[in-house]
Amino acid sequence: MPKRVLAGKVISNSCDQTVTVLVERRFMHPVMKKTVRKSKKYRAHDANNSVNMGDKVQIRECSPISKTKSWEVIETS
Repeated sequence: MPKRVLAGKVISNSCDQTVTVLVERRFMHPVMKKTVRKSKKYRAHDANNSVNMGDKVQIRECSPISKTKSWEVIETS
């Protein structure tokens, strides 16, 4: 089964080897027919602490690393 890949913005890198990524998705509301924005925060593993706040990153699903981390950073831009 392929791993899910999401793109988002780093909002925190204060923990060691961990970043918090805000992923925003847009969709059409089924009744109102208006574009709605929803966001969710994911904790991702950053092995060499190379990502800074405000960076755009791509994260990939992986096996659980800790209680809250089951994503890893694969690309920064």
